[in-house]
Amino acid sequence: MNKPMRKLTATAVMLAFAGTSAHAFSEDSAADAEKIKLEAVTVKGILPEKLESVPGSFDVVTEKSIEERRPFSMQEALNNVPGINVVGENAFGLGINIGVRGLDPRRTSRTFLMEDGMPLFLAPYGDPAAHYTTPIELIDRIEVVKGSGQVLYGPQTIGGMINFVTRTIPSNGFAGSVTAKAGSDDFVGGHMNLGYGNERGGFMIDALQNKGDGIRNNHEFEQQDFRIKGQINLTDRQTLIGKIGYYKEDSNISETGLSRQEYQEDKYQAPTGKNDKFEMDRKVAQLQHIFQVDDRMKLSTQAYYANTERASMRQVASPGNWDDEAYWGQGDAYSTLAHCPTGEEEEAVTSANAANCGGQWRPRKFTYWGIEPRLDLNHKLFGIENDLVAGFRYHKEDIDRKGFRGYTPAFKNSLSYAKSFTGIDQATYDNDDDGIPDGGFDGYFREHIKTEVTAMSYYLQNTFHAGNWSITPGLRFEDVKVRTNVIWAEGEAQGIKDTNRYSELLPGLGLAWNGIENTTFFAGVHKGFAPPRPDRDLSEGQNGVLIDNTKPEESTNWEAGVRTKHFKGIHAQATLFHTDFDEIVIKNGGRFENGGKSLMQGLELAGRVDFGTIFDTPHNFYVTGSYTNLFTAKFKKDAFQSNEDIEEAVDNAELNSNAAKFCSGDTCQYINNGSRLPYAPKHIASLNFGYSHPVGINARIGADYVSEQEPDAIGRLSDPVTGTAGKIPSYTLVNASVSFKPQGSKATLFLSGHNLADKEYLASRVDGMVAGRGRTVFGGIRYDF
Repeated sequence: MNKPMRKLTATAVMLAFAGTSAHAFSEDSAADAEKIKLEAVTVKGILPEKLESVPGSFDVVTEKSIEERRPFSMQEALNNVPGINVVGENAFGLGINIGVRGLDPRRTSRTFLMEDGMPLFLAPYGDPAAHYTTPIELIDRIEVVKGSGQVLYGPQTIGGMINFVTRTIPSNGFAGSVTAKAGSDDFVGGHMNLGYGNERGGFMIDALQNKGDGIRNNHEFEQQDFRIKGQINLTDRQTLIGKIGYYKEDSNISETGLSRQEYQEDKYQAPTGKNDKFEMDRKVAQLQHIFQVDDRMKLSTQAYYANTERASMRQVASPGNWDDEAYWGQGDAYSTLAHCPTGEEEEAVTSANAANCGGQWRPRKFTYWGIEPRLDLNHKLFGIENDLVAGFRYHKEDIDRKGFRGYTPAFKNSLSYAKSFTGIDQATYDNDDDGIPDGGFDGYFREHIKTEVTAMSYYLQNTFHAGNWSITPGLRFEDVKVRTNVIWAEGEAQGIKDTNRYSELLPGLGLAWNGIENTTFFAGVHKGFAPPRPDRDLSEGQNGVLIDNTKPEESTNWEAGVRTKHFKGIHAQATLFHTDFDEIVIKNGGRFENGGKSLMQGLELAGRVDFGTIFDTPHNFYVTGSYTNLFTAKFKKDAFQSNEDIEEAVDNAELNSNAAKFCSGDTCQYINNGSRLPYAPKHIASLNFGYSHPVGINARIGADYVSEQEPDAIGRLSDPVTGTAGKIPSYTLVNASVSFKPQGSKATLFLSGHNLADKEYLASRVDGMVAGRGRTVFGGIRYDF
């Protein structure tokens, strides 16, 4: 354990057992996000105290709405938020894919994820991939921000931010809950929460375990999450809060999809599922100090640390690429097994063949830590009320990527064994380069890349409150330095080093008007930014230097809208948005490249009607809904690439007739001006009808709709047999939930069902065809004490 981790861990453990808690991350009412009120010393989410003055769109998924929906995973929890498209590749939302306002949802790399204000990615600058999100059982509320207020956070500010706010520590003695649930596909789960607190501070412990089968056969998973949170109220104005956590995932779910032929035969098959592996250990620590200097000034400082070790083993080289005339002649193909004793990429994917072959191990290690002091000040500049926020963050990352390839069952079954081939190059492994190992080794060392990132962020925002108007200018400055050391690549030693430094000034301006009771009209503009991907965007150039293949993504984000609770029992919001991109990054095979300019425009609607409130009756029939019309989501320029590079990107598959239309000589046009952005459905809708009563009953039925989508830009050029080419058809999923907590009882019974019509639908084509989850039903009991 390194020095930053030891310090944060020791402090958090001390806090947890020192004695007791006030209201960390607390609200007067989680069900009413517009009325969040702060105590003298509190820790809150990313939304400010005065929500009516927020100059942009936001959504709060409250504890009440989570209980109403009874989501199986984070995917269902976010389905009712306008502007969000969640692509589900597995049963439990592991490695979640969230796209905001037309951005590619792949691993949520364009949406900044946080937990209690701390980044959640593997590495926020170097590898912004969401292989972990806070389990739904641990969440008090979810905050989604898409407007100009993003200048306070980063680095990803091009689409939106999501902050998972965890449960508060008890403040009046012992409290907690125990939950047990079980359901379809051998799913079982359990969660225990226990805490104690008083006016001096407190502690809280969470322990969680879920396991079951995935969408496809042989896709078993298990996850464990343990954490402890402690708080000490040093004085009536100073609070110290610490949190440490450990997460472990062990699954047979890989990123491998199916070819067209395999999908037609059995869309839920996974012939290599028993051999594919994904293992992840995540350790985190967070320490916060809050000093309420007086009624107008607050100083807060947070320090955080995260260490993630993840390793994946996959056997399929590429979907639909087995070069056998018996199948290609019919226009069909099976996927390819990588690294078999008889030679690479010559075995069709079957369970029997997979058992006798090796595969690819890809262990990765990500460590980052940071410290962020922040000042919140209410002042009287120009004789009016002002709220100022100013802060600075120092952030450091270390990324260590390795890759191993081998051809025996012993290799695929043990990461430790695979690591024993460190230093064995591909030429030694296969000295005549025929794809058949003949060097006396079971495997070889594929790659070793180290990346260090140092980022300093400065931000300043001031809200002027002038009558019914709130004017909020803001500014963020990102200064980033990236050092990359390619020790080993393409199966041989490299020793190539590179340093890249860039900085960005990111202004924002927002307006809000509250001239109508319980109604806010807002408008805003801000410059969005997302850093390049140094771990996968570097190549060897002349004289051994590294060339950064991608530039940082930049966007200009405009929006205008209204949110209102003016009418009794009715809450509604509407937002128009316009996002103009420079150098949008697209996936090109295993790499990322700038795709030039793009444009996203759309309309977001959301609302809720509580008829019980309207008619003053305890019988509350309610309707909730959201709708997104992404009427524009297009590339704004053509892009060309060498024919050879395109073929390599699709693993040498034959280019289809669609691609041939854009090829001339040695170059192909792989982006067409005006073509639709990948995974940007024009229509997304969610509609729910429910009933609740104080006796403890709550029942709901609803439907979620996603319209047709396009695959990756480069995938559109591959042969249809691979499964990566072709549209993703629209689908509608029916879901329902019911819960019952008798008056005076501490026990809640619940039952929830998703995709109740058992709709068969295609969820993704990123690495071949991936089916969406079939009918899933689970139920359980929660006991509060």
